[in-house]
Amino acid sequence: MPSQSLRSLLMTWPLLLGMGVLMLGAGLQGTLIALRATLEGFAPDVTGVVMSCYYVGYIAGSVGAPTLLQRIGHVRTFAALTALASIAILLQAAWITPLSWSALRLVSGISFAGIYIAAESWLNDRATNDSRGMLLGAYMLTLYGGLGAGQYLLVAADPRGPTLFLFTAVLISLAVVPMSLSARRAPEFHVPRKIRFREIYHLSPMGLVGVVVAGVVTSSLFAMGPVYASLIGLDHSEIATFMGVSIIAAMLTQLPIGRWSDRTDRRNVLIVVCLLAAIVAIAAGTIGTLSKGVLFVLAAAFGGIALSLYSLAASHINDHLDPDQIVAASSSIVLLNGLGSVAGPVVVSTMMRQHGPPAYFFSLAGMLASLVLYAAWRKWRRSAVPAALKVPFVSAQPEVTSGEMMAQVAHDAALAHAHTEREHAEQAVNDERSR
Repeated sequence: MPSQSLRSLLMTWPLLLGMGVLMLGAGLQGTLIALRATLEGFAPDVTGVVMSCYYVGYIAGSVGAPTLLQRIGHVRTFAALTALASIAILLQAAWITPLSWSALRLVSGISFAGIYIAAESWLNDRATNDSRGMLLGAYMLTLYGGLGAGQYLLVAADPRGPTLFLFTAVLISLAVVPMSLSARRAPEFHVPRKIRFREIYHLSPMGLVGVVVAGVVTSSLFAMGPVYASLIGLDHSEIATFMGVSIIAAMLTQLPIGRWSDRTDRRNVLIVVCLLAAIVAIAAGTIGTLSKGVLFVLAAAFGGIALSLYSLAASHINDHLDPDQIVAASSSIVLLNGLGSVAGPVVVSTMMRQHGPPAYFFSLAGMLASLVLYAAWRKWRRSAVPAALKVPFVSAQPEVTSGEMMAQVAHDAALAHAHTEREHAEQAVNDERSR
């Protein structure tokens, strides 16, 4: 007889399959657009603005999608938005100007935000308290794997032609097929209550700033990484490897870093992670071009370390929230990250325009070093969260999730942790009385 977790996983295979196919298209799309913009002669700062428009759309989609889901349901929302995302990438193959691409990237951002919210809401509805963590792990593995593997599809055709645009549109369109053929009913959707930015800053200034900086760093990696790789002379297969190792490495490092942060002051881990990532970035900017092998190793190290920053910062915020506040805060946390994501490509591309390709890594190093200083100041201003109040680390990446499922897993873990602590306290009282 299969376990409850295994049954939940078997029931959600259409969703996981659809999202895996979608992420192949999403991974290819981001790198393709950044590379093609460079090949078309777009200046780095122009490319940065084009790429940041995706994150503007992502914020808009995160705000508007819950209402759409409530009105027309999951299947129709998912189908409509995948169709819109497919149309956007097809039109980008036909209209190659910075202005048209900026508008179409905005549409893509809106579409993907709604798709992620619909998928996570559906997955969350299928989960139980016992299976939710396992399902989130399978979901994140699917998303990271698809996003990383999608980079290598860049070698399937010449980025200067329309073939890869057509291929991306096909992958995005195929994602809706498993969802549409699922025999299980779509869940009801309820618009969650939100916690204001001011409340989050009051509860956890370090977490809020960390989430914003994570957005800056992560969006810069996804949006400007291909531009940097192209400008230093890497060919298409090497650009795919440069991006692919950065993403896949994050699959391997999230859990060890997260478990370490559960056992100590999470701010210490944030400081170490940012410091190590800054050192790796400086090394990549200084010696990365001497050898492609060295560059790929440094890119993997940077991605593996830096892409854990959002989960660490979000978990630090959750440490300061009551269990019932965690889900309510999740949408605000994603929006904060989105604001940083809009700024990242613009800032980094401007530095690259002024100082050349190495400014890509040096800019990221400067942002991470600034967060190290801020985290050290916050440690001096406020003591650590007691171990009894900490919420277990949950891995997620806002570029490929809406944050809802991560928040629900953190909520469940916080309740379970609080229950365990009460039992320990009661046992200690009983032991004292029996003496």
